Amino acid sequence: MLLEIKNLHVSYGSVEVLHGINMQVEEGEVITVLGANGAGKTTTLLTISGLLKSTKGEILFEGKPIHTIPSHEIVRLGIIQVPEGRRVFAPLTVLENLYLGAFTSTDKAKDEATLEWVFDLFPRLLERKEQLSGTLSGGEQQMLAIGRALMGRPRLLILDEPSLGLSPILVKAIFNTLKSISKTGVTVVLVEQNARAALKFASRGYVLELGRIIMSDEAAALLANPDVQHSYLGGKK
Repeated sequence: MLLEIKNLHVSYGSVEVLHGINMQVEEGEVITVLGANGAGKTTTLLTISGLLKSTKGEILFEGKPIHTIPSHEIVRLGIIQVPEGRRVFAPLTVLENLYLGAFTSTDKAKDEATLEWVFDLFPRLLERKEQLSGTLSGGEQQMLAIGRALMGRPRLLILDEPSLGLSPILVKAIFNTLKSISKTGVTVVLVEQNARAALKFASRGYVLELGRIIMSDEAAALLANPDVQHSYLGGKK
């Protein structure tokens, strides 16, 4: 088991927002987490990354607890998050942003090979490499945010709403690229408002409601589930 979450409770001040969730992620899987706004999806991702601390429960990576260590140490283990809203460093160039993603690396040759891979995945970033990141379009900034994460050579790539605010054509392009990334063996945990695209990409899914997991199944079974269709897919298609 690559990642295991056991009885996880997380609070903001005195308000508990995750009420004992359990999740498992096998190496090489693509897992999606579905739920309405306020269900606790982003909180779950931030807690895995160490940016929020749990009040109870465990997060294990390859059987070892990570909920007690700081976020930069979690990155060193190969758990890297692409945050909601991209959060690129606007005053820096595309290339400078990408190199920041490799801040834990001491292998410059491997960094250059990874950079070449990122440019193969996102040719637009190669075209824009000297451009200031703040002047990129929303789609280009999302490519950059994913590329920056890949520069850290993740074993577990966590994505929070990668299609948010993008046109349907760009959404399709981003998901096609994510499929290429997953085929290299990178494990993916994805929170995504576009539930249909997420379930077509994922192997399994969890449904969160008010801080509790109310359903988990193979992605195809969730796509066919009438309750999921009604709540997240806008009816059957």
